[in-house]
Amino acid sequence: MEFLIVSGLSGAGKSYVANVLEDLGYYCVDNMPAGLIPHFAEICLSSMRDPVDDEPSPFQKVALITDVRGGHRFDSLFAALARIRDMNCEYRILFVEARPDAIIRRYKETRRRHPLARDDEPLERTVAHEGDLLEPVRAKADWIVDTTALSGAALRAHIAELLALSAARSLLVRVISFGFKYGPPQEADLMFDVRFLPNPYHIDHLRSLSGLDDEVRDFVMKLPQTQEFLRHLTDMADFLLPHYLAEGKSALVIAVGCTGGQHRSVSVARYLHEFLLGREYRAAVSHRDIGRAAAALPG
Repeated sequence: MEFLIVSGLSGAGKSYVANVLEDLGYYCVDNMPAGLIPHFAEICLSSMRDPVDDEPSPFQKVALITDVRGGHRFDSLFAALARIRDMNCEYRILFVEARPDAIIRRYKETRRRHPLARDDEPLERTVAHEGDLLEPVRAKADWIVDTTALSGAALRAHIAELLALSAARSLLVRVISFGFKYGPPQEADLMFDVRFLPNPYHIDHLRSLSGLDDEVRDFVMKLPQTQEFLRHLTDMADFLLPHYLAEGKSALVIAVGCTGGQHRSVSVARYLHEFLLGREYRAAVSHRDIGRAAAALPG
């Protein structure tokens, strides 16, 4: 199990970092009291030893976000971390900071109140005071990330690099097959129409099957038109997805449609899903309309 402690200055981007870590597969907990950390670690370790229904534990990678909201002294945090290390649970600390002028500008833009703000104290002094309070945590950090000049996408890539993870893993691509006669998925970012392919519905022994069956998939995949289309489709995916990542996108929905969502779209969606997994993207596939195809219209 991997424990990551995320701390840093208010307004430096800890919330965004937590979102990135969730996209990278971390179970994130914000502002947990230090005294509860060892107990939480015990729960995580127990779930690793005794998985429920053979499902993998959600606590294989855990990120705890802690800062001045939990109190101004960090002795209890360090004591809690010492206890989890005694449990053979290693941890690392990621400290997020930014220049004071950048933090002040962000607070003015968002019009939010600094957690240490006092009515009789200028924001500049509050930010400096928080930096002093957090210095003991900063001194123990394994990584220090300055977000002053980083865009969201650049910060995402930097976090993945620090943790030695593929940046592609921060993008979840959902592939959906569907039937146009039921309407296109509203959540689709990209949509491809494969109704130009010969339809297995018109072959008697394939009509009652679906793209989940090898007979249908083999028929669709072996078509010259399919091979040419898949070459263009995968080339487009290789071109587009890194650009979506560079813009900081964390989720993408690709919809593949045929008439009834039974044969062609299912076969192509399966192929695209396998291709994306081979490129190290997090990918999932679902078949929205499989089984719904009516006999009156071909699928």
